[in-house]
Parts: sequence; C-alpha cells; structure tokens
Amino acid sequence: MKKIIKMISLILLLTLNYSCVENKSTENETDKPEFVAASNTDTLKFTSGIRSVFQDSKGNYWFGSLREGVAVYNGKTFTYFSSNDGLADNQIHSIQEDNEGVIWFNTQTGVSSYDGTRITNHTDANTKTLQNNFQIQSKAPLQGEWKKSDNDLWFEAGNKEGVYRFDGQKLHYLAFPPHKTLNPVDNLFAVTDISNGKNNMVWFATYAGVFGYNGSDFTIINDETLGFDRKIAPLHIRSILEDSKGRLWIGNNGIGVLLKDGDSVINFSYKNNLIHPNSKRKGDKSPQGTLEHVFTIAEDNKGNIWFGDRDAGIWKFDGTAMKNYTKTDGLTSDFALSIYADKNGELWFGMTDGSIYKLNGERFERQF
Repeated sequence: MKKIIKMISLILLLTLNYSCVENKSTENETDKPEFVAASNTDTLKFTSGIRSVFQDSKGNYWFGSLREGVAVYNGKTFTYFSSNDGLADNQIHSIQEDNEGVIWFNTQTGVSSYDGTRITNHTDANTKTLQNNFQIQSKAPLQGEWKKSDNDLWFEAGNKEGVYRFDGQKLHYLAFPPHKTLNPVDNLFAVTDISNGKNNMVWFATYAGVFGYNGSDFTIINDETLGFDRKIAPLHIRSILEDSKGRLWIGNNGIGVLLKDGDSVINFSYKNNLIHPNSKRKGDKSPQGTLEHVFTIAEDNKGNIWFGDRDAGIWKFDGTAMKNYTKTDGLTSDFALSIYADKNGELWFGMTDGSIYKLNGERFERQF
C-alpha cells in the first residue's frame, strides 16, 4: 500500500513540475518581442538589386535591396523588414551597427534603426505609431556642428547638401561648408557614398565632388580643383574608398575611376586603357572590357581593390594588373551594386538582379 501511495505521489509531483515548466515556457514566449514579418527557410526572396551587404557582431548577414527593404539571415532562415514594418523606405543604401548592437539603415528617404524590438525612424517628425506589432518611433534629427569621434556613424541625407552624424546618443544633420556651386540647376552635392580613412579622415562622395573631414579641416575635390571642364568630362561620383595604403579611389558614372595618391590625382581607368575611344564619358552604356561606370569599390584582406561596373562586370586590381569577371564567368548579371568584405575576409557581391555571390579563390559561388 505504501508503494502505491509513493507511486501516486511521484506521478503527481512529475505532473506538477511539467505543468510549471510549460507555464514558464509560455511566459517567456509571451515576453519575447513578437515579429510577424515573413520568414523563408529556402532562399532570399529579393528580385531587385542588392544595394548593401553587412555582417553584424552576432554573425548575422543583412542584405539591403533596391526596392524591397532589408533581409537578415541567421544561417538558416531569412527575416524581412520593409516600409510596412516601419522602415523609412524600401531602398537600403547602407547598413551599420553601433556599439550597443543596434542596426542602422540608411534608406533612400531617411535613417532607421532596429534594436531587436523597435524600429525607430530618426529623420521624421516626432511621432509614435504601432504597425504590424512593431512599436515604430520617429525622431527629428538635430541641427549640429561639425565634430568627429571614434564612435560616429555617418549617413547620407537624401537630397540635402550635407550628412547625418550619429554620435552614439543622437542623430545630427550637418550641412557642408560653403562651396562653389558649379551647376545651380541640379542639387549635385547630395551624398552618394561614404568612406572612413586614415588620419581621422572621413570622405563624403557627392555627385559633383568629394568632401573630406578630419575633425577640424575640410578637403574639397571637385571639377574646379581637378581642372576638369564640366562640358567635356564632368564628375558624377557614385562610390568612394580610402584603402589600407591611404589611397583614395573615386568611382564615377562616366569617366571611370580616379585615384588620389598623396597630392597627385590620375584617371586610373584611362591609364589602364579602360575608357573606350568613343566614350562620351557620361551616362551612356559602355561596352565590355571598360571601367567607366563604377558604383561600388571595396578592398579585400590581401589588398586587392575591387570595382563593380554598371555595364562591364566586376574588376579586380592586384596592384599590378586588372582582371575582369562577367557573365562568362558564371555570374547572372554584369552589374554588382555592392561589394562587401565580411569579418572572415570573404567577399560578398550583391548583384542588380537580386542574386548574391561569394568569392571562393577565383570562382564566384552563388549563395542566394
């Protein structure tokens, strides 16, 4: 009889413990932020171009699209964010992470961030809304003075002639210093790309010129400082990179790549015979074998410089020779919108058709 009583007591105890575990598990799930955006365990859904690639501190990969928002890949599944979930816009120009692990998105129309629970739009009026179970908070950026610190994140500011600076606490709008307007009809000093360099320098590429800022002084590069005739070969800058050697690479939509090494500036594309003899050096389509329309530039861990050309594929410069990769090498597109070196030194290529490649030696392997 005692054995039976002990057995019944044991069963009741196990049942009670199991019930408590289930209740505790349910409570934890309830406390977790609920995300209802679509997930896909197969492959990336995007069909528009991959404008940006980023690996965060946790090892997740973020892919920013040209028209469909952003996706994060944890190694198994994709989770998607779009303007329906609170992003300022679905075109993602760049992705960054701050010291607190918050992910920042520079979109076509504004700056948004995601802290794992909440999407915040930092460039709109002060409002709070609830959308798709996300708390979406908007904050207007402050007008600030030019400063620089090691923790800064820098962002394009749409059509404004300036940039946004996040100092670790707040987002500030900084207008560029007074400069000569070479073409008053167009707002040509809107930022197209940003690169951090040596000696505390950060470079801001705009359509019509480059502003370099080191925390106290500005360096300005434009048609006038270069001695260019705007009617013949105007600057139309789309990408910029200061490499590990301190050289500044400036990618143009029309006149190819300019290389600033110290005080000298050369047309790198022209020097390497990569400007077609009949080129109008503007936005016209270029034939294969040229490097005239450069929308992205990156450096790998061996010091090779990589260029994504709008019409003529991917180019690699090893310090001596140029090598070209196109559809004939297995790529699905000849236009790489983004090139990114991850924490392991591996190169990722985001193509204009939405495909993503990783470089394995000299072979491109499609990931998604």
